[in-house]
Amino acid sequence: MKVCVNYNDKRWKKYNINFAKIANMVVGKKYKDAEVSITLVDDAEIHALNKIYRNMDKPTNVLSFELGDDILLGDIYISLDTVMREAKDAKISVEEHVAHMVVHGMFHLLGYDHLTDAQAKVMEAKEIAVLKKLGIKNPYQDDVKFSWWKYALCALFGGVASLGFAPFNMWWITVLSIAGAYWILCAGNEKISFWTAWWRAVPFGAMYAISMFWWTTNSIYVVPELAKQFAVWTIPILLGIGLFGALIFTIPFVLTKCIYIKSAVKPFLFASAWTSVLWLREWIFTGFPWNPISNIALPCPIISNSMSLFGAFGLTFVIIGLISSVVQVLYEKQNKLHRFVFLFFVFLLALGGVFGYKNIKESAGAENSINVRIVQPVTTQAKKILLSREDALNQAKNRVAELTKLAGNVDDIDLVIYPETAYPFVLKKTGDTMPISMELKKSVIVGATVYEYGNVYNSLVLSDANGDIIDIHNKSHLVPFGEYGPIKFIPAPANLTPGDGMRVMVGKFEKGKSFMFAPAVCYEIIFSDAVVGGEYVDAIINITNDTWFGKTPGTYQHLDMVRRAAIESGVPVIRANYSGISAFVGADGTIISSLPIGQVGVLDGNVHGSHMTLYRLLGRDAWFIIILLIAFLGGFLAYRADKEN
Repeated sequence: MKVCVNYNDKRWKKYNINFAKIANMVVGKKYKDAEVSITLVDDAEIHALNKIYRNMDKPTNVLSFELGDDILLGDIYISLDTVMREAKDAKISVEEHVAHMVVHGMFHLLGYDHLTDAQAKVMEAKEIAVLKKLGIKNPYQDDVKFSWWKYALCALFGGVASLGFAPFNMWWITVLSIAGAYWILCAGNEKISFWTAWWRAVPFGAMYAISMFWWTTNSIYVVPELAKQFAVWTIPILLGIGLFGALIFTIPFVLTKCIYIKSAVKPFLFASAWTSVLWLREWIFTGFPWNPISNIALPCPIISNSMSLFGAFGLTFVIIGLISSVVQVLYEKQNKLHRFVFLFFVFLLALGGVFGYKNIKESAGAENSINVRIVQPVTTQAKKILLSREDALNQAKNRVAELTKLAGNVDDIDLVIYPETAYPFVLKKTGDTMPISMELKKSVIVGATVYEYGNVYNSLVLSDANGDIIDIHNKSHLVPFGEYGPIKFIPAPANLTPGDGMRVMVGKFEKGKSFMFAPAVCYEIIFSDAVVGGEYVDAIINITNDTWFGKTPGTYQHLDMVRRAAIESGVPVIRANYSGISAFVGADGTIISSLPIGQVGVLDGNVHGSHMTLYRLLGRDAWFIIILLIAFLGGFLAYRADKEN
């Protein structure tokens, strides 16, 4: 085959490249009478051609113009400026990269393309085979060593990413950490195997999980008797948390790196994969969807209230999409399509902000509900432990008297709420009465252990002013490794039975007042669809006991999860916590009033502004599907726009 080489840029002549040999390696003897023209240009010339013929306003490395003729195969243009930059980035010689461009261009002239993944795999395989004959390594395989400092940086980014959450609220650190990890792990276009991608992402995933959940081990040491039995599990638990992170939090990075996609599609894949991990965490071991990325926005009400539109899933999708799209803009400055992808996520954020503003206004309703008193009974953590364990049976009667006394004068109060596990006796569902409400002559909600037909429940008990038990809600989402053992060989302190899930309870008070509420025990409230559905309720009443976690980040983050639930549902929350933080939370996530950790006292208030949000109307899983559809549509449009790259 005859190869005509035109030197439009004289700088090319210093390179000793046998263009005819390379081109003939592609076609073989089949096209021995054919002709090809190779024109060697600079960025300015190829930029002009790219704009005219491909409507791409930027330079590229190679352009091929197929003539559809078996004799005159067509023309190939190669830019020295782009080739030099790419060769430098790939740490290969210019000659080696030019050979690849010639081979690539020749296969285009022969009718091959890479518009779809299937086409790309076929074309790349043929290129690799020809280059191998030329003694050139596979250009689609990442041979760049992943230096130790990159592993260290990924571990550092994972370790500090939790600082965006309560009580630190340094959201910018979380944003920069995810951006840094994405830059190292995903931004490049080199091809690597699944296991290579996973191994690189492990330091981030493991350290992210450990820094996020280390505080759970604090519960081992709260009760001395339990500490003797469970202290040996501290290190294994931390390692297990790290392994969990290595399996779960690496998924977005691995998928984004391993799936063959255009770079403009990456933010959609990365954001949807991260959102899918959040959805997946709602189910594993009955679920632990703690600290979705959306929670770092709680210091900004307009943004955080966008969860009233698309929930924590949607806001997480938007934030992760913004982070990764900004990285792609900075990584590939010449690709203007990345800016449009970034603007797409900005639009979603702005749309959420409009609904966020609306939710804040609707949450400011003036209608008052009943007067509620929250009792936070703990004086010190040690006292709570003493009275709820080995001395409980001996001092239970005294404890009931103390709880009653702590409520104080309740003449102007309609409902008194005590936290989870406050009542020291085991209750039977039928036949028992509540002495606290009998003494106060007020309706009381209290956390208690309930026994029925051989099953033991962690329950919220509603009694009226006469002491009669009106209704009981049994906790449905049990804490894995705490209230039940999902893995048989790891012991759990308790083996409770789960309840039936979401429901509405009604309290009736003096002067014909009534109050409809959705009950939630402890961490039930962190699940998007577990507490309140389409029914109208005046409030969510959440009783909890965070004594296990003391003043660790877990206690503050639990309150933020309550704020998230209020925003998503458009329902205010009354939260009674044994050791703190007890609080009244508005339907816009605002903390109206609260009692700090470890302070005994009461907190009076009422709630208002309950309304239906679009998120609650559609529900968690429907919104998850919508988010995936948005990601697919955005990714498809980006793919089509970038298909010629």
